[in-house]
Amino acid sequence: MNDVFDDSTLTEIAHLICGDEAPLLYRKGYEIAAFFQRAGWDDVPEYDGSTPRHRWARELLKERQEDGTDEAERAVLRLANRLEYYNQQQQYHATLKRLNEILMLDGRRIGEDGGRLVLIRVEAGFEDEVRQLSRVELKVSVTEVVSDPELAATIQLRLDEARTCYEHGAYTSAVIMLGSLLEGVLAHAAQVRASGTRMPKPMRNMGLNDFVAFAYENKWIEHDAKLASELVRHYRNLVHPLAEKRTGHTPNRDTLDMCWPVVNATLNDLAATAAAPSVLPSQRLSTGGGAGRTPNPVAQRPTPASVARRRPGGGTTEGS
Repeated sequence: MNDVFDDSTLTEIAHLICGDEAPLLYRKGYEIAAFFQRAGWDDVPEYDGSTPRHRWARELLKERQEDGTDEAERAVLRLANRLEYYNQQQQYHATLKRLNEILMLDGRRIGEDGGRLVLIRVEAGFEDEVRQLSRVELKVSVTEVVSDPELAATIQLRLDEARTCYEHGAYTSAVIMLGSLLEGVLAHAAQVRASGTRMPKPMRNMGLNDFVAFAYENKWIEHDAKLASELVRHYRNLVHPLAEKRTGHTPNRDTLDMCWPVVNATLNDLAATAAAPSVLPSQRLSTGGGAGRTPNPVAQRPTPASVARRRPGGGTTEGS
């Protein structure tokens, strides 16, 4: 892809290359020329000091772009390359963050394709607008959903890894992480909440679809989460390359923007009903049942919405 950048974008990129502002990586004139060479440029002139460094770098970027080459794009991708920042992690992260802020205004961002840095087309806008993941906010922490500390740590790690995959354009990996996470928390809920109740099949034979249906049947999650979970299950199955080939669709940014709210909603529901007793349809009793039994246990069992209304404030852990 031979990208053409707006003049204002080239100006900001030139400032990043020069790194005049802390904590960016500062480059002297001869280091800027060497940077362009590492980016794959040919015939890079020496900096003679007759103009400010950032202006000189900008003019080089503009000239190469006007020549119809992809060298401006190469320079942008080199700025995002960790190899430029040996033992300078702070400078790397500061540069990458600022670079994406600049690129997003021009409708692009840094991503990865098979471990290779690439430019990805996105909707142009400010970073906080473009990268807003979901309309459903995660209002709870993982530990409010998963009582096993070791499992909770694993679930949190997968949530963090899904976010990392999303930020670097690895959308298939991100959705697989989300599906794995969703199945894990629902399986845990079935294990700890359904003690003594009849499972539809042995847990070892249950899949994500089974766990979603079981959670909804027990009113641990609401109907919207049940329906939307089918989307996550569909894309999670793309862990099998042949499944992706059959569907003819590869997950993209929009896919994640649809799937992530499903996970947030499910976690919110599970946390809201964490103390709810489990009552399967076969165990529900009609009015006028045996003496001493609750006439209508379903009516007394809290739903995600009713429990949430009684919660003093909700969790503070920020979701993805």
